[in-house]
Amino acid sequence: MDVRIGVTQSPTVIEVELPEGADADALTGQIEQALAADKGVLWLTDRRGRRVGVPSERIAYVEVNATSEDRRVGFGAGVR
Repeated sequence: MDVRIGVTQSPTVIEVELPEGADADALTGQIEQALAADKGVLWLTDRRGRRVGVPSERIAYVEVNATSEDRRVGFGAGVR
């Protein structure tokens, strides 16, 4: 599962690839909880074990995508 986090006042997008089998509903709850806290931090652990923390006050948006065969790259990506 891939998570993309946009940071306010920065063109940088933080991308975190979570381990396979990550629970999307639990992740969504964790994101909502971090965003609801005044001085919260969204902590995510990627598939390599690295921890990434983003202060909730700096989060512009969060995209959660399940990785699948839909992410195709190349000349035939648009052809099914």
